[in-house]
Amino acid sequence: MFSIALIGPDGAGKTTMTARLQQSSAIPVKCLYMGINIEASDHALPTSRLVAYFKRRQNGETGMYGRGDDSPREGGTAKRGLGGWLWAAGRLLNRLLEEWYRQFLSWGYQIRGYAVVYDRHFLYDFTLDGIEDEKQSADKRIHRQLLENCYPRPHLTIYLDAPAEVLFARKGEKTLRELERRRQAFLRLGHRAKNFVRIDATRPFEVVYAEVSSLIEQGYRSRQVNTGRGLRFQLQRLGRLFN
Repeated sequence: MFSIALIGPDGAGKTTMTARLQQSSAIPVKCLYMGINIEASDHALPTSRLVAYFKRRQNGETGMYGRGDDSPREGGTAKRGLGGWLWAAGRLLNRLLEEWYRQFLSWGYQIRGYAVVYDRHFLYDFTLDGIEDEKQSADKRIHRQLLENCYPRPHLTIYLDAPAEVLFARKGEKTLRELERRRQAFLRLGHRAKNFVRIDATRPFEVVYAEVSSLIEQGYRSRQVNTGRGLRFQLQRLGRLFN
């Protein structure tokens, strides 16, 4: 079983890379979106689709632009009434169910022999969420703690790195300052994570793809060898019990 998270700021090339890997990789690959934008995901719970639908309607009526997720527009320190707390609790429960639903999908693919490539990863998305406002609401803090302490890590994390100027030129989203802050936040997280590899994404796509695919293939084959050795060891132990 082997899973890989492709992460990086907007404009780093995550989605393009995952699509190319699924089409051209030398090993069996399944791609799974593990981000917070429900509209970008091929797999989502009906409740998540419903929440996204109502958010789109709300944003259409108010003229606000929405990300497609169910994040509240108000700041994390805003006072809530009973209805606000009930909404926050329901949102937290649905997020947890959604995240574990996709994790079980991933395990199902891995059991069938696929290397599962994640486009984004919940752990990094929500750890970076609100980096410009340290005072987050209680439900967000609980959610972050649950992700950091209970949610399974990918076996390999590949960070596609590029300076803020390059990212902005590619997508034109967010400000240069915000893009650079998020970039530095990714790098800080990488220092704490195991099996975290930084890739220079400013190079031509074919060069970046060759390096990423090589890392994934090596990790997948190494994992297969180690799994085979572990299985043989267990069978040998079992055989000795009957001798």
